[in-house]
Amino acid sequence: MPRDQAIDEKSLSRKYRTNVGRLVRAWKKGLSDMEIAAGTGVDPLTLQQIRSDIEMAHRRLRQARKKESSGERQIMFRLN
Repeated sequence: MPRDQAIDEKSLSRKYRTNVGRLVRAWKKGLSDMEIAAGTGVDPLTLQQIRSDIEMAHRRLRQARKKESSGERQIMFRLN
């Protein structure tokens, strides 16, 4: 996520006491949760919680961007 760093990996890493960046890279490579759990020693339930936290953060970001862009569209329509 080098674009605008939507997720604070550092705080998630602190919260779950694991390297979240490493987990994200493993998911991007296509590894399953069980493979990641075996390789890192992180509990599969914890992996699921981390994944859901990341998904919620992305969802909030998309909604905020959508709301922001719809507000810009309304301004453009009013100007015309």
